[in-house]
Amino acid sequence: MSLRQEVLHLYRCLMRLSYRWESALGNPGATEEERKYIREESRRLFKKNKSITDEKEVQDHLKEGVTRLDLAIHYRNPYPRPVHLPQHVLHSKTGKRLKGQQRKLEQSKPIYVKSYDDES
Repeated sequence: MSLRQEVLHLYRCLMRLSYRWESALGNPGATEEERKYIREESRRLFKKNKSITDEKEVQDHLKEGVTRLDLAIHYRNPYPRPVHLPQHVLHSKTGKRLKGQQRKLEQSKPIYVKSYDDES
């Protein structure tokens, strides 16, 4: 399967999920809000990344999308899960250790929140 087909398949899966999603709370208002979040978040991220041509980068984004999809289905929660970073990397971000701390932060970040780098 080509990368383009994989991307389109993931997008279709996300859109189908957004129309059949049922909230774990059982509240119709929460269900509609979560459905809307899935649709808007999917569209936003796919539009943001549509100009990426590097095969490795596309595969990384695909892996992130599939992981987020699997987590949403498994935990019945479409929102990103909290990230718990090791405490030793959360010290002051000034001085000599800045590059090492940034590298440790990047390495410890789970795949399913990589797309939030630009927004934080």
